[in-house]
Amino acid sequence: MPKSVDSDDAEDRLRRIEAITDTTLGELDVEELLHQLLERVRSILRADTATVLLLDRDGRHLVATASSGIEEEVRQGFRIGVGEGFAGKIAATRQALTIDQVDSTTVINPLLWRKGIRSLAGVPLITGGELLGVLHVGAVKRVGFTDQDLHLLRLAADRVALSTHAKLTRVEKAAASALQRSLLPARLPDVPGLELAARYAPGDGGDISGDWYDVFTLPSGWLCVAIGDVVGRGLAAATVMSRLRTATRAYALESRDPSEVLTKLDRHIRTFEPDTMATIAYAMWEPTLRRMHISLAGHLSPVVAPPQGPPAPADVPVDPPVGYGSGALRRRTTIIDVPLETLVLFYTDGLVERRNRSLSEGLALLADCFSGETADELCSAVLAGLLGSERNEDDVAVLAIRARELPVLDFEIDAVPQSLAEVRAALRRWLPSAGADENEVGELLVVVGEACANAIEHAYGPVGGTVRIRLERRAPDVLVTVSDEGTWREPRGRNRGKGTELMRKLADDLRFEHTAKGTTAHIRRRLAARAEESGGPSGALPRTGSGVSASGVASQDAAPPEVTSSEPLSDATGEHGRKTLPITGSDHSPTTPESEALS
Repeated sequence: MPKSVDSDDAEDRLRRIEAITDTTLGELDVEELLHQLLERVRSILRADTATVLLLDRDGRHLVATASSGIEEEVRQGFRIGVGEGFAGKIAATRQALTIDQVDSTTVINPLLWRKGIRSLAGVPLITGGELLGVLHVGAVKRVGFTDQDLHLLRLAADRVALSTHAKLTRVEKAAASALQRSLLPARLPDVPGLELAARYAPGDGGDISGDWYDVFTLPSGWLCVAIGDVVGRGLAAATVMSRLRTATRAYALESRDPSEVLTKLDRHIRTFEPDTMATIAYAMWEPTLRRMHISLAGHLSPVVAPPQGPPAPADVPVDPPVGYGSGALRRRTTIIDVPLETLVLFYTDGLVERRNRSLSEGLALLADCFSGETADELCSAVLAGLLGSERNEDDVAVLAIRARELPVLDFEIDAVPQSLAEVRAALRRWLPSAGADENEVGELLVVVGEACANAIEHAYGPVGGTVRIRLERRAPDVLVTVSDEGTWREPRGRNRGKGTELMRKLADDLRFEHTAKGTTAHIRRRLAARAEESGGPSGALPRTGSGVSASGVASQDAAPPEVTSSEPLSDATGEHGRKTLPITGSDHSPTTPESEALS
């Protein structure tokens, strides 16, 4: 056994331990901080090696995070189960341990005996009653560590644990905050005729929570809204939030039924995040923006304020949160009519729940705070009214939506084939409000889509450009212009011009205006319902000779219900690279959103 240190030496070593975490270490990252601390521990205890193993996130393994004197342990990513080997036993018992025999019978990591280490002393790293990891030191030339050595090692471990925990907490908060900021939409979708506004207010508790929201459109023209709250706080909750958001978007592409999306999300959570639970409100707006399909998984119902009526929570049944229970549960979808100018507010529970008042009182206050002419003003009003200047421990997310009358649809797209889906989605939303029935919507989708595809193909070269689309209601007609600023190239290949022929058969009037500044396609289509309202004859043309009936589907004696052209019609590709476009305008067929995107 080594000689005991004298009192002067012990006091000197204690003073050095007390100064082990000076302020010069504050700016280092976790690994560098630990490396510097371990260098000091080695010096104070006259050890040859010093290593910190931190507990991983699931609490089942220790991972070599920093080392001095045996750096390979970190470089090789050594990990050991809690309860196994020397360090694992210290973590399991939370007791100090020393050994004077280092071989395969006492330790698991072969690096320790290959380096010639003869003695080991280790202590748990504990702060606030929480096990953080294990600190151990090793000696090559000396045999055994004294009780005084263990006392000094415990003191050093206390300071290492405190500094490491503080640093890890700061790093985790920063990572969680950065992750949450990156996942919240930086910019809400620009949907013509729709007001969208959102706010996220972090709580005063310090930790990031799992509150999130998302708004996105599908190629079919449907608008999707999700808002939720993951149980828990910190980086773990933010990480689960990111996975939920991604999974929700993926399942939204597969189903137009919100309850089915949440059922799949519930299965996802119970399979891959078994210890997680979250509340979610998921809603889908039909392309007309007049009806909302919604399903609630343990989440508060949105508040709906019609143009001529008081705000009130939507009458929607609340199903269990995702991740709740051990098996799949029945979930329900509710369809709600949403007239134009109706304000719909989604929010997380931190907006209305307080320890000193009931939920019903919070909801009543929320209704009283409904004010403002726009969705943005509503978000500001409810946050000012319910949060004000008081301290709030929980994070809050709010999202306001309002569909407005849009007599004119005017927007611009990039001149690339992928933009044609955006055109179809916009037309599906706007044309029904202009009075077009399903057949007329389908036929106008073909006409306008063909005009846009022609501009994309002929007006610009590889450099690209933009195409502007404008639709206006002028009863009983819809007037459309599709404009570009390019120089049209001569048609390439044989048998061209069939797309223009189809456009003429589906429109009441079609003409092209070529100028030095570009080309504009002028389209006029008379709507049957509008013509009847105005007392004039319907301008719908008989679709003879084209294989397409007035209903937008193939006649019995015509070719199959698919138009094929060597000119670009849509982003759906048929055989031999030609573009194919089924003629349909229905938004109520039992298809999935991505299959409908091809219509």
